[in-house]
Amino acid sequence: MTQFGPGSPPLRGTIHVPGDKSLSHRAVLFSAMAEGTTQVSGVLDSADVRSTIGAVRTLGAHVELSEQPDRSLAGSVRGWGASCPAAWQPVVDCGNSGTTARLLMGVLASWPITVTLTGDESLSKRPMRRVTEPLTEMGAHFETAEGGTLPITVEGCARLTALDYNSPVASAQVKSAVLLAGLHANGVTRVTEPALSRDHTERLLPAYGVRVETDAEHCAAAVEGPVSLDAAGKIAVPRDPSSAAFLTAAALLVPGSKVVLPGVSLNETRTGFLRVLERMGADVEVVPWPETGAERVGEIVAKYSPELRATIVTASEIPAMVDEIPILALVAARASGETRFEGVGELRVKESDRLAAIVDGLTALGAEARADGDTLIVSGPAALGGAQLDSLGDHRLAMTWAVAGLVAIEPVAVERFEAVAVSYPGFAADLKQLAAPPE
Repeated sequence: MTQFGPGSPPLRGTIHVPGDKSLSHRAVLFSAMAEGTTQVSGVLDSADVRSTIGAVRTLGAHVELSEQPDRSLAGSVRGWGASCPAAWQPVVDCGNSGTTARLLMGVLASWPITVTLTGDESLSKRPMRRVTEPLTEMGAHFETAEGGTLPITVEGCARLTALDYNSPVASAQVKSAVLLAGLHANGVTRVTEPALSRDHTERLLPAYGVRVETDAEHCAAAVEGPVSLDAAGKIAVPRDPSSAAFLTAAALLVPGSKVVLPGVSLNETRTGFLRVLERMGADVEVVPWPETGAERVGEIVAKYSPELRATIVTASEIPAMVDEIPILALVAARASGETRFEGVGELRVKESDRLAAIVDGLTALGAEARADGDTLIVSGPAALGGAQLDSLGDHRLAMTWAVAGLVAIEPVAVERFEAVAVSYPGFAADLKQLAAPPE
């Protein structure tokens, strides 16, 4: 049990949030798939990314990453290239990482090997049919637990069939898994989504010599196989906008605060939360830096914003901020009026049932929140009281309830706060640093 508040002194200072989790997974995985050695830096040192590092080592990649002064990981990854992944062990533990499990299914689908993917209790409840179904159409075979969940045994196929897939959900993990399988299929594999999901895979694969065709108007991406990955030379991972969202929100809510977050990815498929906060009247400045790689990078400056107002977040906007809905809901509880988050049913199948957890947590804090089908409705402004809240082992909830303690009039105790290790191990320390009086 970790306690936050009641209240907080102004949060002031500069914080370098951890490396982007989505890109860290992909930088390690794509380097492991490539022929030769890639130098990677800025990799997030977290439980989820370590699951991917452990997985590619099990499959034969040589990974030498060491901790840097800024708590990131940097070093080299030598891949298996045109050779088949080794699968030194028949079982790969994906921990709590859905990205590890789903992307690996796409990678393993195209090789004539049999590997079982396992995960912790939380991951073993999350839906995997959305990935296994299109990969099965391509020729791979899967044996799953009842309900289509982990553990899953992947029986790959060396002669996959290219697929033109219309995904029923906007999911970067589904899209990436199908595209990665398509690298070894004969012909063009295309994925079309109902809305544009994170596009890190499309942006990063060209660094490994793979041409990716994108059609933003129709939310589509395609690769033509068979094609192999070449070592990318050097890959620098920018800082995580999802992690930045929690410190941004804290600065907006705690009187007298000003927080500067440099080097953050400004990828438009990841920064929907900034557009929503702007509509809510938040004092947030985004300063783009000169472009040096596939991802736009810049600085976020967030200041206390006492006159926040409600807004409507449409279903088409959700894919660009799905991980930030918990903290945006907390901001909405302090804004004037009724904020609606439409089309957030996907929250029910995250690390926890986030939709129910957000409603329960905000209600316990004294705010007014409810779910109407797939719509989350939060009314404010509410004076937040103390509460004892369970993170449910979900890192996004753990950080949200910690921020709530900074503005509550009584302490907020967070059970299983250690879940933040999934994406932001140093979150509590960074909050403490921002709240410390200047020397």
